[in-house]
Amino acid sequence: MASIPKKVAERLVAGIKKYQPILASAKARDVGEADTVTVIKDMLADVFGYDKYSEVTSEFSIRGTFCDLAIKTDGTLQTLIEVKAIGLELKDSHVKQAIDYAANQGVDWVLLTNGMCWRVYHLTFSKPIEQELVVNIDFSALNTRLESDIDLLYLWCKEGWQRSVLDEYNTQKQALSKFFVGAMLQTEPVLEVIRRELRRMSPDVRIDVEQIKGVLAEEVIKRDVLEGEKADEARKKIARAASKALRASTHRHDPKDANDVTKNEPSKAQ
Repeated sequence: MASIPKKVAERLVAGIKKYQPILASAKARDVGEADTVTVIKDMLADVFGYDKYSEVTSEFSIRGTFCDLAIKTDGTLQTLIEVKAIGLELKDSHVKQAIDYAANQGVDWVLLTNGMCWRVYHLTFSKPIEQELVVNIDFSALNTRLESDIDLLYLWCKEGWQRSVLDEYNTQKQALSKFFVGAMLQTEPVLEVIRRELRRMSPDVRIDVEQIKGVLAEEVIKRDVLEGEKADEARKKIARAASKALRASTHRHDPKDANDVTKNEPSKAQ
């Protein structure tokens, strides 16, 4: 993750110290949704660095209904925020409502929060539209002395947003997902490495790539890792990356390119 500017880190630490007791008090009083929204707006400004007058919009209108909050930067809608009362446990139904709002606007990031819990979802505009929980923060449990906790908050900061750290974090998380790793284990280069190492251990045993692939699929990797839409998408991403790398390699070593360069070079005789 990108390094956090000192002033931003100091603001995050101060924000944790300020709002943890405020949230605890609000939960003890069991304040309603409207009061929770007020606290969230203050946190977006004091902790996360957004201008609550020009960048945070209340009751954002979407096809005749309203989402609690929306964030706009430079006039562009960046994300929608669904807020629930601080004493209400967040449920899947709350996520669906926020996802529907975002899908109508073509927004791929959604925040669902009750003040204590901050859940950041990323949308994939497939059919049907899918959402994945990328960040889940319990604000009351944050420790100002833990760099990892500050890093998590930075993902949602205005400064972090401007540097695309949330997108980078999501990309890294996807690369380390069980579906991506499972698909990677079944690629030809990885299978060849496993085959080579197995033959080194047992030089007298004949082992081919298909045998290894079969063992991985049937006995090593869980079925849910290799089946379903997420597994298919992981395989497609790996195939696209391999194809792109192959084209780049072919282009670098294309003799036509070398001939073109030679033609354009002045001869030594001149």
